[in-house]
Amino acid sequence: MESEVTFIELIEKAKQVYNPRKISSFIEAGGVSAAILTEDNNIYIGVCIDTACSLGMCAERNAIANMITNSESRIKKLVCYGGENIILSPCGACREYLMQLDKESGNIEILKDIHEMKTVKLGDLVPDWWGTRFESRY
Repeated sequence: MESEVTFIELIEKAKQVYNPRKISSFIEAGGVSAAILTEDNNIYIGVCIDTACSLGMCAERNAIANMITNSESRIKKLVCYGGENIILSPCGACREYLMQLDKESGNIEILKDIHEMKTVKLGDLVPDWWGTRFESRY
């Protein structure tokens, strides 16, 4: 039986790609990184891409795009890393994006505190989610 990937392992994966840098006069990247663990126990990573025209992408959504590209769509755990052992919470847009992925997305476990290893469920960050009324249609 395969052992469960820990948040420590996800943090290490996120740290590996954390690399704030200027790409051009209009784009900066890598100031936030994310690692997600899927239901199939695969890890996908991503970094934020910030653009002058606001068409960038958060690290979480970048990791999700990587996951979807690899034919997966169910997430069990998420880490958002902001450098210097700082754990971040997903922004509102990412919370919404995560909720829309799967009817069980409210159960995604998100690391909240690196020192005490505290977690929170996505559903607790998005109480009374509007999409619940429409899930049975899909």
